[in-house]
Amino acid sequence: MVKSTNFSQQPNQKISRDDESADPPFEETYKKLFDDIRIGKGSSKINYENLFVVEECELPLIDLEQLKGREFEREECKRKIAQASQEWGFFQVVNHGISQDVLLQMRKEQMKLFKKPFHEKMNDKQLNFSVGSYRWGTPSATCLQQLSWSEAFHVPLTDISNSTHHPTTLSSTMEQFATTISELAHDLARILSERMGYKSKYFRETCLPHTCYVRMNRYPACPISPQVFGLMPHTDSDFLTILHQDEIGGLQLVRDGKWISVKPNPQALIINIGDLFQAWSNGVYKSVKHRVVTNKAKERFSTAFFLCPSYDTEIRSCFEPSVYKRFTFREFRQQVQEDVKKYGYKVGLPRFLVSTH
Repeated sequence: MVKSTNFSQQPNQKISRDDESADPPFEETYKKLFDDIRIGKGSSKINYENLFVVEECELPLIDLEQLKGREFEREECKRKIAQASQEWGFFQVVNHGISQDVLLQMRKEQMKLFKKPFHEKMNDKQLNFSVGSYRWGTPSATCLQQLSWSEAFHVPLTDISNSTHHPTTLSSTMEQFATTISELAHDLARILSERMGYKSKYFRETCLPHTCYVRMNRYPACPISPQVFGLMPHTDSDFLTILHQDEIGGLQLVRDGKWISVKPNPQALIINIGDLFQAWSNGVYKSVKHRVVTNKAKERFSTAFFLCPSYDTEIRSCFEPSVYKRFTFREFRQQVQEDVKKYGYKVGLPRFLVSTH
């Protein structure tokens, strides 16, 4: 069992920083939160030992090659996708159409990008990404439990396509990755909507290149693991997410009221349902709370694609009586931001439940 660092034993620990360090200045920036722990002020609501003793599981594994087979094979594959979305909210796919070469090259370019010194990542004009694409930590954190020990580039697809006008190895690899994974996301959304009895162009018309994102994540090795999350518990504010992760592990999700750890599968992509799909499906498909735990010795990398609509898109349940009120994506995002600012965490869909009174 891994023991967590006890700050009370290190009251005079000095923080030094190398300007060429790749790691964000977590301890300097959030010094008060760390000091609170050192002097015993920060009361923990988390049983940290439990982060390491949760059961490891394999997500439902679906072979998308079946979608090219005979009709009964295709229907069986679609049934599995819908069933996993209802019962787990998470599943993994193989033979997904994104080559291992592209995934490996994407990881290589991602690692190279994150190895740049922190100050370069903050001010890198050559990337041609939108302002604010590079993110790290949690600006709204008021305690360590709300701090995410991670950094990311959160990039709209239009930034990726625009950067190919002045191509680099990174931009051309991102373009290949984004194009193929976007098609996979739309195919899965179509299958899930058809299983609900709806054949429409809704997702094609509302989830556009300027509204969907690729997010490259790095979770640095964390000396105070497990007292800080790599990514705090949350659900995703989109229709669905596709994730490619490395072999380190750390992704955990809630299943039957308990946290479980997802066993890494380097050949598979992980799919999870987002809040918007849960609302659209009237609660049939499940947006499940998940988190990333830190690793004391190893850094972790992952890349995610988020299928998001335009801000003006109205989200409404596909049949009545509706569990949720109608809302636009803009209203949902604004409510999430207000809650994070006020409470330090996202409330999400419960804000939009239809009143039973």
